[in-house]
Amino acid sequence: MTQNPTQEFLRAARLLPPCLRSEVLNLPESATDGAEEIRLRAGRAPSLVISGSEVEILPAHRVTASELQLVLEIATRASAHTYADSIRQGFVTGEGGCRVGLCGTAVTEENRIAGIRRLSSLCIRIPREKRGCADGIIKALTDGIFKSTLIVSPPGAGKTTLLRELVRLLSDSGTRISLVDERSEVAGTFEGQPCFDVGARTDVLTGAPKSEGIFLLLRSMAPQLIAFDEITSPEDIEAAETAANCGVTLLATAHGAGIMDLTERALYRRLLDKRIFSRAVIIENIKGKRYYTVEELE
Repeated sequence: MTQNPTQEFLRAARLLPPCLRSEVLNLPESATDGAEEIRLRAGRAPSLVISGSEVEILPAHRVTASELQLVLEIATRASAHTYADSIRQGFVTGEGGCRVGLCGTAVTEENRIAGIRRLSSLCIRIPREKRGCADGIIKALTDGIFKSTLIVSPPGAGKTTLLRELVRLLSDSGTRISLVDERSEVAGTFEGQPCFDVGARTDVLTGAPKSEGIFLLLRSMAPQLIAFDEITSPEDIEAAETAANCGVTLLATAHGAGIMDLTERALYRRLLDKRIFSRAVIIENIKGKRYYTVEELE
């Protein structure tokens, strides 16, 4: 039995070549329900990632190099040169915040990646809006005053989804938020309009590096809270510290299995030592179900 695909899955499927798209959209609900990624590898059958596990689909179909290239053309609207900076970083973001990870032959200039050609595989992330996912922790986070909060989990465990929902709840409750959406995955902005609900009082800056975006928003939007996804560099930490010293509350995410895991890595140990964040939300994915724990960092 086929399904009526969710809007999020449909957005991701629209990035596929027409023939492959129709096959994927005709898959049974049991195959697509909860899908987090569509993965394509040249010469192999397509697969879906569901609850962290990869499941092969359409075993008779073998992905071709031309199909991989067509996905890139669809995602960039046949204007790859306008996405050159993003491609150098190994991804492009299509409509609705669907990030397409790229793998192939790297083109290098002066020992730096300048582009990717001859694609060999792609990973299409399927961002999902899950209203209610923060219901169990929002009271603990907002009891008294919302303090700067760090969301921590391994890759693919739902950090961005929880970040999006917390931004929506805090924004709709009256907080003026600036969101640095570097890869357009949180708000899914398309032609200036967010595809996901990030709240009535949220201003979205798309495409800017996080550190530069934080400084820009501090100057231009007078935010009460700045939100951004994935702290990955010393520059991100410096920008976050500057915002905190300006009296701005922060909401951000980091890759890790927990606070102890973060302390074992130099970058995050530095982040914790600066005491920029007062609380952490730890996400655990156990047998496909997500559990949230609030921890005090002060």
